[in-house]
Amino acid sequence: MRIFLAGATGVIGVRLIPLLVSQGHVVAGMTRSPEKVASLRKLGAEPVLCDVFDERRLLDAVKSFGPDLVMHQITDLPDDVERIPEFADGNNRVRTEGTLNLLSAKWDAGARRFVAQSIAWRPPAGGEAVAEHESMVLDARGVVIRYGTFYGPGTYSGERIVPAPPRIHIDDAARRTVELLDAPPGVVVVAEEAS
Repeated sequence: MRIFLAGATGVIGVRLIPLLVSQGHVVAGMTRSPEKVASLRKLGAEPVLCDVFDERRLLDAVKSFGPDLVMHQITDLPDDVERIPEFADGNNRVRTEGTLNLLSAKWDAGARRFVAQSIAWRPPAGGEAVAEHESMVLDARGVVIRYGTFYGPGTYSGERIVPAPPRIHIDDAARRTVELLDAPPGVVVVAEEAS
């Protein structure tokens, strides 16, 4: 399968690429950061330098790659957890305008499938953007993956802190995402079972 992965250099994207490539998939990894292009190539992806808000360039990039599936794993979050509130508007824009642009690119390129990251809880602010994002994906007969809070290397929680449920180790989240490439349209929760 040819997979266009938007958000390829994020905490889950860098884990998805090797898993997808090892299963024989051809992956285009999108990033907006020129300094991350080489790392995408090392992971086995065809790097695509593009911003999700540059609609014309995005349409051209997706169409040029010719994917069977477009996967939306983009967030706009800071490295410092304390700064998340400062990034709320940008992250909500990714969920709304970014999702719309990726869906437009999917349709324009003739891709059959669309899979998008969401969250398994409602944030104190931005719930409307999450609902709009999920509604767009579901209306397009895509798959919404509602992840629990990530923990493990490279996440806000790291190795030492296990967040409250719903939660999922980042490596398990990546493995379970690969299993959903052919999932029927709808919502799938990817989180550990509550004990």
